[in-house]
Amino acid sequence: MKKPRDLSRTGQIFSHFYLLLVTAFAVWPVLQVISVSLRPGDRLLSKSLAIIPDGATLDTYVRLFTREPFLRWLWNSVQVSAAVTVIGAGLAATAGYAFSRFRFRGRNGSMIAILTTQMFPATMLLLPLFILLIKIRAYDNYLGLIIAYSATALPFTIWQMKGFYDTIPVSLEEAAIIDGCSRPAVFWRIVLPLAAPALVINALFSFMAAWSEYLVAAVIIQDQKLFTLPLGLKMFQSNMEVAWGLYSAGAVVVSIPVVLLFLFLSRWLISGLTLGSVKG
Repeated sequence: MKKPRDLSRTGQIFSHFYLLLVTAFAVWPVLQVISVSLRPGDRLLSKSLAIIPDGATLDTYVRLFTREPFLRWLWNSVQVSAAVTVIGAGLAATAGYAFSRFRFRGRNGSMIAILTTQMFPATMLLLPLFILLIKIRAYDNYLGLIIAYSATALPFTIWQMKGFYDTIPVSLEEAAIIDGCSRPAVFWRIVLPLAAPALVINALFSFMAAWSEYLVAAVIIQDQKLFTLPLGLKMFQSNMEVAWGLYSAGAVVVSIPVVLLFLFLSRWLISGLTLGSVKG
C-alpha cells in the first residue's frame, strides 16, 4: 500500500515542479520588460539578473505620460476597442442565436462559410479589405478599423455563441412562450442572461482583437493623430536606435488593462470557454 502512495507523491512533486517551471518560463520575459522599463539610460542588456536594477528610476514612465502622445494613443485604442467589443458581442449574440434556434435556407452553407474564414490569416485579407475600405471611404479613419477588427472577430464569436446556445434547453423558451412572452422577450429575458458567460468571453476576445493588433492598423491608419497604442509604440523604434525604456514602459502600461479584465472576468471565463464547446 505504501508503494502506490509513494508513486503518487512523486507524481505530485513532479507535477508541481513542472508547473512552476512553465510558470517561470512564461513570467520571466514579462519581468525582464518591467526591468528594462526601470533601467536608466535606455539600457537593454545587463549582466545583473535582478528584476529591479541598480539605479532604478521611473523617469521613462514620467516621460511616457508627459512628453509623448501616449495618452492620445491610449484614448484612441479605448474608443476603437470599445466599439469593436460592443459590435462583436452584439452581433455574435443575435447571429449565434439565429444559427442555434432557427432552420432556414442557406443555414449550413453560411455556417461553413463563417468557419472557413477563420482558416485564413488576417494578412491574406489585407488587400481586398484595403480596396473595400477605399470604396466605402472608410480608409484612414476609425470606421475602417472597427469594420476590419469586427470582421476578423465575428467568426469565432458567432460559433462560440452558437455552441453555448445549444446547451440551453429549448423547453425554457417554450414555457416562456406559453406564458405569453414574445420571441424577442424570450431572447432578452431568458436566453441572454443564461448566456452571460459566453458573452463575457466573446466581449473579451473582441476587445483583445482590437487592443493589441498592429498589422491591420498599420495598413488602414496613416494619420498619426489616429494612431492606436501598437502604432504609437512602434514610433519609439527608428532606423538608428530604439528607445527601449519608453518601449518597455509602454508595453507594461498597455498590458495592465488586459490583466485587470482577466482578473475581473475570471469567474465567467472558465464557464464561457467550457460550456460553449459541449455542442457544436
